[in-house]
Amino acid sequence: MTNYKALSIFNSLKPFTVGYDDLFSHFDEMTTHLPHLTANNFPPYNIVKHDSNKYDVEMALAGYSKDDVIVEYENNQLTIKSKPYPKDEEKEDTETIHKGIAKRYFSKVFTIADDVEVKGAELKDGLLKVGLERIVPDHKKAKTFEIK
Repeated sequence: MTNYKALSIFNSLKPFTVGYDDLFSHFDEMTTHLPHLTANNFPPYNIVKHDSNKYDVEMALAGYSKDDVIVEYENNQLTIKSKPYPKDEEKEDTETIHKGIAKRYFSKVFTIADDVEVKGAELKDGLLKVGLERIVPDHKKAKTFEIK
């Protein structure tokens, strides 16, 4: 079995950095799952940057109610998924001729930076918006010093 960690392009950068081991591990983890993530394009989504510190993840969820969707955040992973659905059962007096509106199980995972907080989620008119905000700690904010 091939050891993909040994072949990682990020390993060549490690001798030149200090304290970024977790960052490179995140990149390694993301790239090992990349073929799986690119194959799944349902449901469609946007990532919108409002300013340097505020973002929204927008996801088109026509036909889903807020009770059908789960938004979770744990270990720098924002997961948006639907609850599992039982097999569709048609009413006795109806027949579906064409089923083009998919109401199926989905799961999307986004890796969120350490300094970004999830502020909340809202589902309105078939569009789920998850608000994110970068929190800049005081020690990283720009400072001006008086010269004595």
